[in-house]
Amino acid sequence: MLDVNFISALLIGLAGGVHCVGMCGGIVGAFSFSIPKSANILPYTLAYNFGRIFSYAIAGCVTGSLGKIFSNQVHQGLIILQLLSALFLALLALYISGWWNGLTRIEKIGHIIWKKIQPWSKKFIPFKSPLYALPYGVIWGWLPCGLVYSILTWSLASGSSIQGAIIMLGFGLGTLPIMILTALGFTKIQATIQQAGVRNIISLLLLLFAGFQLFKTMQLSIH
Repeated sequence: MLDVNFISALLIGLAGGVHCVGMCGGIVGAFSFSIPKSANILPYTLAYNFGRIFSYAIAGCVTGSLGKIFSNQVHQGLIILQLLSALFLALLALYISGWWNGLTRIEKIGHIIWKKIQPWSKKFIPFKSPLYALPYGVIWGWLPCGLVYSILTWSLASGSSIQGAIIMLGFGLGTLPIMILTALGFTKIQATIQQAGVRNIISLLLLLFAGFQLFKTMQLSIH
């Protein structure tokens, strides 16, 4: 039976693909130049993205463990983390719609670490085979991203290393379709999902989900 958190994170990943296209479109373009000419791009794209998703799962495992420690040490720590998660999901909705871009400030903090990690990716390009794209994707999975950071707060609020990893795995797999389509050159889909109306609808759905998370947290605090 599929985990509810996994399914929810998968759906958010699908919705968040709107942001992925905007932020990672240039990366996908540069990625294509690292692939041998006349080679089938699909195996390289899959390897890169599975590496990226692996990094998400590791990050979810770590944040879930930290959430467990926090909830065990702080009175009503789990409630606090869940409130934080609901807040970040709401901020994510505003971020995707373009109504408020405050999450970019958090991305700037991530850039401090990213500057030290990113140079390692150059050791794997140009790709000699799809296997070289896998560690390349693992490294690029740590690219500073407000969308990823928002979902990580959900992993943090899970209070479990396993649940944290499951949430980020679901999220990563949700972003996979749009990333593959973009790499394969389906520009019409890219243009469609970046329209303001589409972004606003997805943002409203995320706001509803954030409200639902807040409602569940309030119920838990009452009991």
